Amino acid sequence: MRRLKPPVQAIIFDFDYTLADSSEGVIECINFALDKLGLPLAADAEIRKTIGLSLPDALVMLVGEEHTQHSDAFAQLFVERADEVMTDMTELFDIVPETVTALQKLGIRLGIVTLKYRYRIESILRREQLTDAFEVIIGFEDVSEQKPNPSGLLTAVEKLECARQNCFYVGDSVTDAKTAQQANINFIPVLSGVTPRAAFEDYDVYTVLKDVSELLNLESVRR
Repeated sequence: MRRLKPPVQAIIFDFDYTLADSSEGVIECINFALDKLGLPLAADAEIRKTIGLSLPDALVMLVGEEHTQHSDAFAQLFVERADEVMTDMTELFDIVPETVTALQKLGIRLGIVTLKYRYRIESILRREQLTDAFEVIIGFEDVSEQKPNPSGLLTAVEKLECARQNCFYVGDSVTDAKTAQQANINFIPVLSGVTPRAAFEDYDVYTVLKDVSELLNLESVRR
C-alpha cells in the first residue's frame, strides 16, 4: 500500500455504518424481498452482518448458495421497497455533520464510495443539508463492478484530483479494506459498524478509529 504523504488532500468514505445507520431499512427491505420470494425471513442480527456486501452476496449469506437463482429478483424487490422506506429509515451518526464541517474547514476534499444507489445517498444528504459537503459520490449505478473492485474508489480519487498517496479511504467493513488494498490507497477502518477490530488484522491499515470523529485527532489531517 502507498505510504501517506502529508498533508491529506482528500478523504473518501463508505456510507453504511461509516457515516450512517441504515440497518433498520436494510432489515425491512431484505425481509420484504425474502417474503415475496417465499424464502424464510432472516434474523435482524444476521441481516446486520450483511451490510456492506452486495445484494447477491447478502442473499447467499442469509439463505445459502442453493438460492442464487433468485439473485436478480431479490435485488429488484429490495430496491422496490428501499425506494419507499430507506431514506426515512436511515439516520446519520450524530457526530457526522460536525466532523464533516470541521474537515471542510481544514481544506480537505470529501467523497463517498458506496454500494448504495447514489440517488439514495443524495436524498439523505439533502435531508441533512449536507449536499454540498461531498464533492464526489460514487454509487451502485455509477460502476460496472462493485466493491471490492477498486474502480469506484479510483474514479473518486481522480474526480477529487488527488494523488492516491494523499488520501484516505474510511470504511467499516472487510469489503472496504479489500477495496482500498486493491486501489493501493491508505485505509482507515472505523468500528462504528458490526465488524470487530480483529477482522482488520490481516490488512495494511493506517490506523483504526472508533468512529469518523476521531479523524480530527490525526496529525496528518490537522496538518
